[in-house]
Amino acid sequence: MLRKKEIMTAVGSLACAIGIGYVMQSSDVANKRYGNVTVAKADIFGNAGQRSDDSLLEVQEIKLTSGELENKLQVPETDSRVVTASAPQSSLPEPQAPELVVEPPCTVSATARPIAAAMVSVSMKAACLPNERVTVHHSGMIFSQMTSDEGALNVTVPALTEDAVFIMAFSNGEGAVAQAKVPELKSFERVVLQWRGETGFQLHAREFGAGYGEGGHVWADAARSMAAIVIDEGGFLSRNGDSNAPDALIAEVYTFPSSATLNDGTVLLTVEAEVVTANCGREIEAKSMELNRNLQLRTRDLTLAVPDCDAIGSFLVLNNLFGAVKVAQN
Repeated sequence: MLRKKEIMTAVGSLACAIGIGYVMQSSDVANKRYGNVTVAKADIFGNAGQRSDDSLLEVQEIKLTSGELENKLQVPETDSRVVTASAPQSSLPEPQAPELVVEPPCTVSATARPIAAAMVSVSMKAACLPNERVTVHHSGMIFSQMTSDEGALNVTVPALTEDAVFIMAFSNGEGAVAQAKVPELKSFERVVLQWRGETGFQLHAREFGAGYGEGGHVWADAARSMAAIVIDEGGFLSRNGDSNAPDALIAEVYTFPSSATLNDGTVLLTVEAEVVTANCGREIEAKSMELNRNLQLRTRDLTLAVPDCDAIGSFLVLNNLFGAVKVAQN
């Protein structure tokens, strides 16, 4: 019985839906849209009725539309609400294209020529490297100098070989080489002491038994000049290197003629180091070089422990670093 009641309810609902469809299809709206057409109601068993005029439903005047607007929105130019304005002119100057400047390569040149007392005048030109530190190398001797405002360098260097080669090197890799022949070198003996930074080192020569401060005592504060060789006074001390240059390399060289002297005797050579604030309590290093009359060059490395700073003003003396120069009167 319950199953029969459910079927009747479903049939009733279907009949209502078909009836509603009939009313909607037969309304004035349908007549206006589709014409005066009578639509038969289908029975509940699926047997559709036929329209009274046996004609098909015609659909006419269908237009296809697009999602895009055919014409863009335009505002009439005569509209009083439209105000036309021009963009302001920029007050900034137009950017200028950078000029391509090709700098000429840095040219470094050097010359060397022998002068009196087996010395060599070395000149270098490096206009592109003014006020720059340059290191000079010659047969193991090294010292540093500063170029001038024009990038020039003029130094007098004691030769250590007859075929003397001088290399000037800058930290950026630029540099130059100069050569000179020094045949008179065999007439002289030389001693070199070189170091780096503020070490307090000093080279002292005491000729023919002279004491400290006497006429035959040759050192930085009584260096003499090459003229001492000409007048047969004795030897002289030359100093190469600019102590104001960064990481300064200094070389002191004592030169003595091995012949044509009026004196007979011995020259005592010592290395001294003053205890100063810059070196007290630490180790200092130096390098010595000896050139004898046979043009043989002997090199030694030196490391010296300096006393603590309460010894400032004192001196350390090394007497046996160099052999004594023997001089025989001709």
